[in-house]
Amino acid sequence: MRIEDLRNGLVVSCQPVPGGPMDTADSVVAFALAAIAAGARALRIESLDYVRAVRAATSAPIIGIVKQDRDDSPVRITPTTALAAALCDAGADIVAFDATRRPRPATVTDLIATIRAKGKFTMADCSDIEDAREALAAGADFVGTTMSGYAGGPVPQEPDLALIAAMRQLTPNVIAEGRLNSPQLAAEAVRRGAMCVVVGSAITRTEHVTAWFKSAVDAAAAPVPTTLAIDIGGTKIAAALVEGAAVRSAVTLETDRGENPDVWLRQIAMHFREPGSYSRVAIAVSGLVEDGRWSSLNPATLNVPDGFPLIDAAETIFGVPTSALNDAQAAAWGEYYWGAGEREDMVFLTISTGVGGGVVLNGRLLRGLAGHFGLWRSRSQGQPLEDDVSGRWLASQAKAAGLELTARGVFAAAASGEQWARDAIRTSADKVAALCTDVQLAFDPRRIVIGGGIGLGSGFLDLVEERLSHLPARLLPTVAQARLGSQAGLVGIADIAAR
Repeated sequence: MRIEDLRNGLVVSCQPVPGGPMDTADSVVAFALAAIAAGARALRIESLDYVRAVRAATSAPIIGIVKQDRDDSPVRITPTTALAAALCDAGADIVAFDATRRPRPATVTDLIATIRAKGKFTMADCSDIEDAREALAAGADFVGTTMSGYAGGPVPQEPDLALIAAMRQLTPNVIAEGRLNSPQLAAEAVRRGAMCVVVGSAITRTEHVTAWFKSAVDAAAAPVPTTLAIDIGGTKIAAALVEGAAVRSAVTLETDRGENPDVWLRQIAMHFREPGSYSRVAIAVSGLVEDGRWSSLNPATLNVPDGFPLIDAAETIFGVPTSALNDAQAAAWGEYYWGAGEREDMVFLTISTGVGGGVVLNGRLLRGLAGHFGLWRSRSQGQPLEDDVSGRWLASQAKAAGLELTARGVFAAAASGEQWARDAIRTSADKVAALCTDVQLAFDPRRIVIGGGIGLGSGFLDLVEERLSHLPARLLPTVAQARLGSQAGLVGIADIAAR
């Protein structure tokens, strides 16, 4: 074989669970032939007997190893020159060996020399970049990430993609191996610089794959724990016991803006005093939550002490584990998973006392500052967009007309024919439509879901769609009304906490 034979290829590791029902030569050969038939470029085979058996059945390149437990060394992948030579004689094209910097019965240099003398290629199974650097200096043909996470300490769950990229800076002959248990991870390994990817358990260890699926099924079938979900906004505080998308025992309180978060949390605690009625608390809030601390981004929407220790305060008051997130991001996840997002790429906009939002792409909710669309600059005034779109702005338009009305009152005035109210609502809808245009260009989501007291107001979404209708088809956002209504934040934050 040539080194280039492995380039951009898949290597299937046919290593059955030791002592398991597949731990036979016939099974290993069957796995190997099936892998080659499906397009695998090469095979990784353990033990002299299995290398011989597979070599007799196929001419495909074989990476051979022998695992040997020893009292004198933690190195167990082809630890000696005798085993390395025997693998060459058994038919391996490449001999792989543990190249970690640990006490060992044979040096990396001696292993490479033995394998080279047999006319075969060498693969150094490394745990970090220093292993790779030393193995390459000793003359290794390939370096692999096989030992990353297995040379001491707890074994990580994710593959070491960073090590692949670092090795690629040293050599083009990088073989990615270890915890690459999905097609997406295998593809990412190639993008990070791997010349080929070794996949084992996910393909050839039936016991492991079965256990993964069983664990997932068991988890999905387990009773859904009850979460006390709390949504603190600039106008109201909602709380409920949530199980999945089921909401019960809901209460709504007015947000007393003159008080502090401790008081708001204690008010909620008074409504949910039954011992054992919930196992955790999840809080959605207006503003930014980082490291358990809550800060306002626009105090006009809701002013809280900067860096308020929200999670610590809640755990003291409720006595159970607590998590917290921005309210619009929580609502975005609720709509994505249980509502109008239909589990496709989406952006959520909540038009309420302020303007917020959330972004879910490739099944992942973007956190931190992502989705704080209300703080985007207004095109006309250069101020936060929410200052001339939201419920506060509608109330200011009523005041300019000589009336003391909430946003709900403005909608009622519009319904009764008041032109100033109709104009105010249309102006807000026009600006939301412009925001949707920008969001579509920024994220290209499958749909933009609109919620919040204003966003769900009578006729508001129709005005937004009317304003967007002139756009070319490719630029036209698909706009949908939030299905979960005012419960989106409660359902979303509870589901995130459950995960």
